[in-house]
Amino acid sequence: DPEEKILQYKIRVFCRIRPASRAEAAQGGAIVVEKIDEYSVTVETPRGPREFQFDKVFSAEASQEDLFHDTSLIQLAIDGYNVCVFAYGQTGSGKTFTMVGDKEQKNPGIIPRAFNAMFDIMRENSSKFSFKVSAYMLELYNDRLQDLFASQAGEAHVHTQSHGQARRVEIKRNRKGVVFAQGAETKEASSAQELYALFQQACANRHISATMNVESSRSHLIVGIMVESRNLTNGSVSSGKLSLVDLAGSERAAKTGAKDHQLKEANSINKSLSALGDVISALSAELPHVPYRNSKLTQYATRVKAITNNAQRNVESKEIAQLKEVIMKLRSGQSVEEEDV
Repeated sequence: DPEEKILQYKIRVFCRIRPASRAEAAQGGAIVVEKIDEYSVTVETPRGPREFQFDKVFSAEASQEDLFHDTSLIQLAIDGYNVCVFAYGQTGSGKTFTMVGDKEQKNPGIIPRAFNAMFDIMRENSSKFSFKVSAYMLELYNDRLQDLFASQAGEAHVHTQSHGQARRVEIKRNRKGVVFAQGAETKEASSAQELYALFQQACANRHISATMNVESSRSHLIVGIMVESRNLTNGSVSSGKLSLVDLAGSERAAKTGAKDHQLKEANSINKSLSALGDVISALSAELPHVPYRNSKLTQYATRVKAITNNAQRNVESKEIAQLKEVIMKLRSGQSVEEEDV
């Protein structure tokens, strides 16, 4: 039952242990993390072993498929819930491998697998529902939101853009209290391949820092996939959203050897990540005040609130959906027939 299933997904924190890299093995590095059971790990520290608990622990042997199977909430997004999956950890800990996979896509990560699963589910249900999938992809860099779909997005990284056409993306809240990115370009996709091509386009515009490892990104990547499904029997419309986030590296500034603007990057990343930690702690402890406003990153976390407190589906009756269409027609100057109302 999806209603029951949702209750177990308030906030779940998984731990994935990665194997040592060739370079680490060659340097005689030792693995200091050990999986004790499904829910706990032990870490060797200078003061002796410390134990940590999680909702689930994946050993170094766990496959990309194992991980996707347990984090997959695609059906819930299609059913009209707001769902968020993100990877957190230091540079080189395997976040991007977990979320995206390897370059050759021999081991695809959560994001491409989610795209495939979403269109598979929609195909299976195409006799009962019609679906519309759209996406926006943003980068949060030094506390500024950048639209990775905007034309000449690569140049938007320079302070001024030619012709000054860069639209500012602002985080706004609508009347229902739902947080959205105003000014972000959304693009429709009619297949998993199309969606992945959009994702690759967005990734090509991300900030990469030369002094850190080249694979590491110094920005948070936010992929928002909106799914609108219309019940062909009664005309009701539900809209869900899947947010997939590849966070920037969480290492301390002192450890990075960063200078000047890179120090600003590290401080900005750490500020937003600690704000995210505060939000998750408050939600998990069900505190009355949740500090969403502390950073742009955590304002996105309000999208998760629909799941965290009381999960609510975003479903509209056929009548409300029709009225909205009428309003859209009137706004664009189209004529409205009597049967439309």
